[in-house]
Amino acid sequence: MGVLRVNGQDKEFAAEKFPLTVAALLGELGVEAATVVAEVDGQIVEREKFTATELRNGQRIELVRFVPGG
Repeated sequence: MGVLRVNGQDKEFAAEKFPLTVAALLGELGVEAATVVAEVDGQIVEREKFTATELRNGQRIELVRFVPGG
């Protein structure tokens, strides 16, 4: 079992389902990568690095979505 704190809420993942990268986390959450800014433990992750940025148990992730309109 692994836990990531996503936008202030703990998300638990079975060991075999733990997202190993930011891109995998977005896939698990059903979030389109082009619509978010991601921050891992206070560091902004460039969108091009979502697939290469590895995640570890206990990390804090903030996802900010872009919403069209005003």
